[in-house]
Amino acid sequence: MALIHIRAAELDRLREHLLRTPRCEQGAFLFCRHSVSGGAEHVFACEDWSPLKRADFEVQAGDYLELTDAARARLIKQAHDRGLCLVESHSHPGPYPAAFSYSDLTGLDEFVPHVRWRLRGRPYAALVFAQSGFDGLAWTDGGDTLPQQLVAIETEKARLAATGLTLARTARAAHG
Repeated sequence: MALIHIRAAELDRLREHLLRTPRCEQGAFLFCRHSVSGGAEHVFACEDWSPLKRADFEVQAGDYLELTDAARARLIKQAHDRGLCLVESHSHPGPYPAAFSYSDLTGLDEFVPHVRWRLRGRPYAALVFAQSGFDGLAWTDGGDTLPQQLVAIETEKARLAATGLTLARTARAAHG
């Protein structure tokens, strides 16, 4: 099980950045310290985050984002230099519940092994926000296997549960 710890004011600013327009997906990266609690819960404690700007994207559309090589390299270097993990975050505009799309999952399949290799095996997580909530995935083991559910975002004020729709949908597809 995995979760994000972030200050409530920072979460508000993150969501405001990600959900500011109904026309284009937006993105941001959190720089987090990773730990494992006594109950084997993986905790990504947010120390800082960086909103992505238009210049950081090769493509920025209503249903797709692609970072420039320079933005990817900059973010990985910042995390490496600080000894932190990266947590990517992006938005899905529209009235749909929060879940990663097929293209999101394909991109993660390509990017996660690379970033984990560059960050010497540190855990990695991804969040997708919609107006109604969020979903999250985390890669916390030593290999590049399937992700686990990121179950919640905790602040000093509240615990927000992930929708869990992505893994539920992929489990149904595998059995269906």
